[in-house]
Amino acid sequence: MMRKAIFLDRDGVINRAKVLNGKPYPPSDISELEILPGVSEALCRLHDAGFYLIVVTNQPDVARGKQTREAVESIHQILQAKLPLDKISVCFHDDDDQCSCRKPSPGMLIDAAREFELDIASCFMIGDRWRDVEAGERAGCTTIFIDYGYDEAQPERVHAKVKSLLEASEWILSNELKEV
Repeated sequence: MMRKAIFLDRDGVINRAKVLNGKPYPPSDISELEILPGVSEALCRLHDAGFYLIVVTNQPDVARGKQTREAVESIHQILQAKLPLDKISVCFHDDDDQCSCRKPSPGMLIDAAREFELDIASCFMIGDRWRDVEAGERAGCTTIFIDYGYDEAQPERVHAKVKSLLEASEWILSNELKEV
């Protein structure tokens, strides 16, 4: 049996991002953490349909000294307690580190695919920024872009453009049914 997963960006997909001057930023700590409407329902549906749910998130503010690793990890503990997530992978690097895990590099997706023995071509990457979509594309996933109209570069190619994780889950599940 082929194992499938949904790779999810964190900020703007699962929890509300702070938007300043048209650009999204992560919550500073748990007091600013707000799970977006419909996220729990979407993740439960996808989990019940047999998908692994794997968060892949860049958190460069740790490398930049603007946030602590502990604050990021406490946010993840809450998300894992409230949502049916199988794994949260984090890249704490900044662009200058030139690591293989920071999106748009596909390192976190490829590592999780190996760990969970996934058929990556049957997996989906859902994100709200071009880096997410490009990481999914480089890994060989179907890509879904949640378009909030941020004032920044937009992805060039996506398989689907939606307005929420709930809408993305509906798109995935309706397409999965067509394949049966």
